[in-house]
Amino acid sequence: MDFLNMSYQLIVAYLIQLGIYIGALAVIFFNNIVYAAISLALVLSLIALLYLFFDADFLAVTQILIYVGAINVLILFAIMLISLPKSSTFIFYFTKKSQISAFACISLFVLLVKIILQTPWSTQSSYILLNENNKLDQIGIYLLSNFLLPFELISLLLLIALIGAVSIARYQNTEETE
Repeated sequence: MDFLNMSYQLIVAYLIQLGIYIGALAVIFFNNIVYAAISLALVLSLIALLYLFFDADFLAVTQILIYVGAINVLILFAIMLISLPKSSTFIFYFTKKSQISAFACISLFVLLVKIILQTPWSTQSSYILLNENNKLDQIGIYLLSNFLLPFELISLLLLIALIGAVSIARYQNTEETE
């Protein structure tokens, strides 16, 4: 790879992707769950930066607001409620269960790559054809008309997850006090 002929934008895109990969590995290998959640926030923020880099400003703002601002805060909130024992080591133990999990993950990855490579992708979206002037208007119209039910089901699912996390944390706290 000739780094002298690479454009500035390509180098920045590669650096952002490298940060995403390193952050994702940190999420996987940190034994301290708080550090893993903070690494997840870093990964999600870098993905938003990548969206900005590719001129998808709506996706970048949505990524920051929903995933970093809401989902990751919800994860940290659940971690703080549950109060698991802290472990700050960076040691990965390779057990029989982890071998089975690794095999399943690698198999799924290979299957997904095969499906992605064999899919005939179209260049235009079949759902939303947006022009440059009113992207946000069109997205809002589609979200609140054609995709209202999935939009509301996702919000209901998040509410159920939050209620479940709080109830599990309360149940564990009542067992500890008895």
